[in-house]
Amino acid sequence: MTDQTVHPGEPSRLHGWRAKVHEVIFEADTPAGKAFDILLIVTILFSVVIVSLESVPEIRAQYGPQLRAAEWVITILFTIEYILRLLCVERPSVYATSFFGIVDLLAILPTYISVLIPGAQALTVVRVLRLLRIFRVLKLVQYVSEARTLSAAMRASSKKIFVFLFAVVIIVVIVGSLMYLVEGPANGFDSIPRSIYWAVVTLTTVGYGDIAPGTSLGRFIAVCVMILGYGIIAVPTGIVTRELVREDRGRFTTRVCRSCNAEGHDSDAGYCRACGSSL
Repeated sequence: MTDQTVHPGEPSRLHGWRAKVHEVIFEADTPAGKAFDILLIVTILFSVVIVSLESVPEIRAQYGPQLRAAEWVITILFTIEYILRLLCVERPSVYATSFFGIVDLLAILPTYISVLIPGAQALTVVRVLRLLRIFRVLKLVQYVSEARTLSAAMRASSKKIFVFLFAVVIIVVIVGSLMYLVEGPANGFDSIPRSIYWAVVTLTTVGYGDIAPGTSLGRFIAVCVMILGYGIIAVPTGIVTRELVREDRGRFTTRVCRSCNAEGHDSDAGYCRACGSSL
């Protein structure tokens, strides 16, 4: 049996048409790769539009056969794409069990399953299965190179944002408790949880208006919370923006390791950051 173990520094075993297909499907640094990504994005959006239109009774009654035919054409195209992805990687099982590999499978399975489930009573189940095709929209993420930068910035900002949210929780608890003491049940602040709810609504500048302070002191506190809310909205934006600028300085390529399918390699990387295989 052929040894499929990947050794650090080992060159890729993909050659010929498999290497060319891998470059087109998994990477976007070449004109062919960019064209494929654009075509795939358009097809995904079109498929989501078809699924959405088919859920409208009036449109389904008038254009049902045409929508189903278009759905089958798109499903066949996605099936061919999925098979090509499995054929052009060194270890198909790694891709098949990855997040986007599972999403790709979910994008095509419901249409085929709907054929295999007979009987009128199963129509409800078929409709539920057909809703899984909406998962195709998740495939868009992997074809937007800036999504990697945004994802890295969000991960780098997570601890700061957590501390910020914890501070916000403390503020709304304090303000809610204070308003419960100041306003009381007479003005709708009949419990601390309900008062905290008002504080959250006011601090986030949503302002439903179902509870409102009736005393002068309560209104003064409300004004302070409203002003504070505008300042708080800008904090997470600044945190993420700073990390975005930092991540943007170290640009990544769209190269994907042919062995383990890892992404996000530096522009000057010669080996995979995950398995050490040659890029």
